[in-house]
Amino acid sequence: MNHTVRFVSLAAVCLTVAACSGGSQYQDIDAFLKEKREAPTGQIPPVPALKAYRAFTYSASGMRSPFSKPVDVKEIARLEASASVKPDTNREREFLEQYSFDALRMVGTLELDGVLWALIKDPEGGVHRVRRANYLGRNHGRILEIGENYLSVVEIVSTGGDGWVERPRTLELSTGRP
Repeated sequence: MNHTVRFVSLAAVCLTVAACSGGSQYQDIDAFLKEKREAPTGQIPPVPALKAYRAFTYSASGMRSPFSKPVDVKEIARLEASASVKPDTNREREFLEQYSFDALRMVGTLELDGVLWALIKDPEGGVHRVRRANYLGRNHGRILEIGENYLSVVEIVSTGGDGWVERPRTLELSTGRP
């Protein structure tokens, strides 16, 4: 019995070695590697010189954003006519005034008892109902008009000194996910 175990063990070892040798199975890989080893080596070209950085001064910061809706001429005349512009600091702030205007999305409208309400989605996913004369955004934005697919707001923004200026903004109906 001892000879049989040795014979079977020896046969298993021989079969394992024969199976692992591979033979002609990897000839294409061997040929590829041989070709790459025999290929002449070359010099790596030097890194090209970098061009000097030229600073760019953005000069259109005071102009209207190309992504916002153009303001009606009547609206500009009405805004310029009001000389004593300043926010009402005594009024109680509304919930949507804690978010920036750009973070809010208009997701629909609703008409109740003849009054058109806009549905505004905040950055946290909550949907709020607002109407004309409500406030939203951090710049004292008061809603002037609500349409089926837009919301007109006028913000009161500091000029940097003691002055304030009114800035019209529009929030359009959001058709997709932000």
